[in-house]
Amino acid sequence: MASLLNSVPSIKLSTFKNNNPLRSSHISSPFCLSLSQRRLVVRATETEKEATKARVPDKAPAAGGGGSSINQILGIKGAKQETDKWKIRVQLTKPVTWPPLIWGVVCGAAASGNFHWTPEDVAKSIVCMLMSGPFLTGYTQTINDWYDREIDAINEPYRPIPSGVISEQEVITQIWVLLLGGLGIAGILDVWAGHDFPVIFYLALGGSLLSYIYSAPPLKLKQNGWIGNFALGASYISLPWWAGQALFGTLTPDIIVLTLLYSIAGLGIAIVNDFKSIEGDRAMGLQSLPVAFGSEAAKWICVGAIDITQISVAGYLLGAGKPYYAFALLGLIAPQVFFQFKYFLKDPVKYDVKYQASAQPFLILGLLVTALATSH
Repeated sequence: MASLLNSVPSIKLSTFKNNNPLRSSHISSPFCLSLSQRRLVVRATETEKEATKARVPDKAPAAGGGGSSINQILGIKGAKQETDKWKIRVQLTKPVTWPPLIWGVVCGAAASGNFHWTPEDVAKSIVCMLMSGPFLTGYTQTINDWYDREIDAINEPYRPIPSGVISEQEVITQIWVLLLGGLGIAGILDVWAGHDFPVIFYLALGGSLLSYIYSAPPLKLKQNGWIGNFALGASYISLPWWAGQALFGTLTPDIIVLTLLYSIAGLGIAIVNDFKSIEGDRAMGLQSLPVAFGSEAAKWICVGAIDITQISVAGYLLGAGKPYYAFALLGLIAPQVFFQFKYFLKDPVKYDVKYQASAQPFLILGLLVTALATSH
């Protein structure tokens, strides 16, 4: 800056002393060019900063190791950046997604009508929850993150795989350990339950295959918003319910139909997670419903799938001569609708976590009400 200011008097002096206009303009024009170039560089730098800022996803961890340790261990947005491999491994399994699967086992056990509060039955249910949650859901989430690493590099580049804090070999090893562990536990549960046909093992195998084709090419079911989200909903609602019911009783065709119907509500829940990935899904050619229909239409499809499904199930229970269960289910739908308008419909990206934390407990309680109704 000092040299720039010092050059001004010398330029002016040369201009005044020299009466030749050609020479005068020759001296002053480099100075004007220098200022133009300087302004151009500054503007380019500011534009680049703004563009970079716009590309940073919502709730990215703060620089210098910011972020929440709780979010990290649960595997949700705003996670603290970790170097501890075991914490990173747990993060990849997304423990926040385990409770619906664990609850599904509870619902299946309740629907069987044969669960008793004995040490053996409690132990069986805990082992089944371990299979459904940490092992097979952990496998599903890890393999999904592995095949989504290019999308996450756009949407959430700070996640463990795109950020490079865990190696390719470590991720693949984790996928195999969780898959084989889950299938092994399923086989043990069949022996424990005295099954002639290994129904729980085949349920676990079918669910694992569904998880694979959901995430992996060439099928990659998640490329289609309708098929992919229904597959996800069935995995979270139907499969653990079927495992819990098969463990303690008999899996019947009417329960299979009812739980598949309930999986349409699971489709709606799956759409909630699509809103935060619109940019990456569009870039990678994935036809999630927010990409295919736009955010405004997709959020109404989402809440419609959740609410209409539960109302239909309440109607089924009423028609089956179980009015108390039907009215209890309707009572649990009301707060879900309230939180949909309070959070989700206002801004599905900003309030996705708040909405799910507020509304989903009522949905899973409704599942239990339905399970208890079918057991009587």
